[in-house]
Amino acid sequence: MRILVTGKNGQLGKSINKVVNQTKQKHKFFFTGRQELDLSDNDSIDSYFNNNSFDVIVNCAAYTQVDKAEEDLDLTKKVNYYAVKQLATIARKKQIKLIHLSTDYVFDGTSKRPYIETDIPNPINVYGKSKLSGEQAIKEIMPVNAIIIRVSWLYSEYDNNFVNTMLRIGKEGKGVKVISDQIGSPTYTVDVAKVLLHIILSKKIKMNFNSEIYHYSVKGSCSWYDFAKSIFEYKKISCKTVPIKEKEWGSKVQRPKYSVLDHHKIQRQFKIAVPFWLDSLHACLDAIENE
Repeated sequence: MRILVTGKNGQLGKSINKVVNQTKQKHKFFFTGRQELDLSDNDSIDSYFNNNSFDVIVNCAAYTQVDKAEEDLDLTKKVNYYAVKQLATIARKKQIKLIHLSTDYVFDGTSKRPYIETDIPNPINVYGKSKLSGEQAIKEIMPVNAIIIRVSWLYSEYDNNFVNTMLRIGKEGKGVKVISDQIGSPTYTVDVAKVLLHIILSKKIKMNFNSEIYHYSVKGSCSWYDFAKSIFEYKKISCKTVPIKEKEWGSKVQRPKYSVLDHHKIQRQFKIAVPFWLDSLHACLDAIENE
């Protein structure tokens, strides 16, 4: 099989590349960034797929800057909605299987229990609305052969994410204020990468199947404050960590207060093992130390 992974410069794209290299896959993987495939340009998308053929597309590329998305409406919609719609159209026409990564931000965060796939989305910011539009486009265009996987609170050893930010602050010896009233499941991108590879290598991907939405997150949940404390404790970093409420943070953008996703459907259908969030965090911190 020929498998395209978009978003090679993002933390999930980098993690997929890492896992592919570690496991020595027999299939051919192709990783693209904006230089090779500009998802904000429909001519670039058409040209790329006119010149390249694939069996599976894994779309990890997205506009993910939640605060900036409120002002940069045009680019957000181009990448998270119009490009996804175009990818789905191409995938259907060329009979390519599409695996698309979405987000917990399609929900409003008012649930008292983990969100399941059939819960009704109600995004509360531009980013969430654009990602939901992408999902809806896929469902309309591809009733078969598409998989949408919603993930939440991604982190990794790469780039500027929460874990690396806390490590930097800890090393600087500064105190830090962290939000304590937003709850989610911190999810290591390497775990997501392994799940994606498992799905690509499964029997399901080799046949026609009805398009489905899945949720993937690790076991357990915590607040951002708990997350930060766990990072400092494992790394034995002394850093004054002060819990604050979301309203004290000062962001103009609303975020879901509760983002926990129920992973049982994907676990059951694909028979995957789901780790506990602290175990995955420790694995990531060890990877950072060994970089």
